[in-house]
Amino acid sequence: MSKAKEKKAQSDAKIHKHTARDKRKTFWIKQNLKKKLKKVAALQKNEEKPGPPQEAQQISANWKSLQQILKSNQPEKKHQNGVITKKHQENAFQKCSMSSSAPSERDSGKKGKQKIVPVVPKEVGGKLKLPAASDSQQPAVLKRKKDKEIPNSEEGGPKKKKISLVEERKPTEEDLWFDDVDPDVIEETMGAEAAEIMRKKQGIPSKSKDPESSLVKESAFGGITPIVAIDCEMVGVGPDGEDSILARVSLVNKFGKCIYDKYVKPTEKVTDYRTAVSGIRPEDIKDGEDVQTVQREVADILKGRIVVGHAIHNDLKILLLDHPKKLIRDTQKYKPFRRIAKSSRPSLKVLCREVLNVKVQQGEHSSVQDAQATMRLYTLVKKQWEAEFNAAKKNKDSQEKRKRKPR
Repeated sequence: MSKAKEKKAQSDAKIHKHTARDKRKTFWIKQNLKKKLKKVAALQKNEEKPGPPQEAQQISANWKSLQQILKSNQPEKKHQNGVITKKHQENAFQKCSMSSSAPSERDSGKKGKQKIVPVVPKEVGGKLKLPAASDSQQPAVLKRKKDKEIPNSEEGGPKKKKISLVEERKPTEEDLWFDDVDPDVIEETMGAEAAEIMRKKQGIPSKSKDPESSLVKESAFGGITPIVAIDCEMVGVGPDGEDSILARVSLVNKFGKCIYDKYVKPTEKVTDYRTAVSGIRPEDIKDGEDVQTVQREVADILKGRIVVGHAIHNDLKILLLDHPKKLIRDTQKYKPFRRIAKSSRPSLKVLCREVLNVKVQQGEHSSVQDAQATMRLYTLVKKQWEAEFNAAKKNKDSQEKRKRKPR
């Protein structure tokens, strides 16, 4: 009986062991099934996005969820250089992994279509780019922009600047159908060629033939204005006439009217009158004004006024005068004039020919005419010149303020 009981106990123990092992197996099978079901549910959620609530109660109750849904439905921004956001990158990776690990039933059922192969995004300069498959998901507007940009990139050449037809085409008489406009105003707005056409229509002599009429406004104010132009003529002294002294000073107002013109009596023996250039002869300066008087009178006129000149530092130097830099306008140093003349130190003769279409300094120079020419050059570009000057001044002041601030 004891042996039979022992055998029965051993068989019962084996049965208990067998059932425990089976329980463990069933437990882990259930766990694996649950995990698989969760994965399938997650995939379904990613594929099918929940729509926005339709009823008013749902909207008020689920306001936060509605905001999240709207944010997720917003199109993600993509830059022209191909850089994308982090969310876009994560979605691209999820789609690639889903297509590789769990292909859909539709793709397996359709034999004629090609299988989608996930493309790993490439790193360019530390930033990720979208895979090639994502191009199909871009909005139509971006595709249109890209299609427009493709021909420029395929050509590979530098982009050509658009040249307007108005700049290339010269003005004609048909363009200037009006008759009651001042040619000087037309010259400032449309250029010298248009002004010449208007002068011909109005019967006014051309500037190139009559420089005085083109540089001076006859019916304008003849007194001193806040802006004046200056020019000086000099003669040579010393051995071979190498050194220079003052011989004539001329000042004109804003309209080109002469407000001061005096010959100066020489303080030394003149060895070279330089008549071919200066236009000075011995009889002109024999009974001229005293140098100190001329210096004092010119200084009184220039005080507090904008002074225009060509290489004006030479004129101030010969007069032994100083003037604030902020009140000096030198036509030789103005950069747009330098570009037109294609020279770092353009002559007044060249500037008048290229900018004003006026011929000056054909023979002997005249300080009055030279001062009128410099003033006309200045008034032609006054607005632009003063705007650039004020902008440079503000920039300089701001830099000085930064330097003064304590660190």
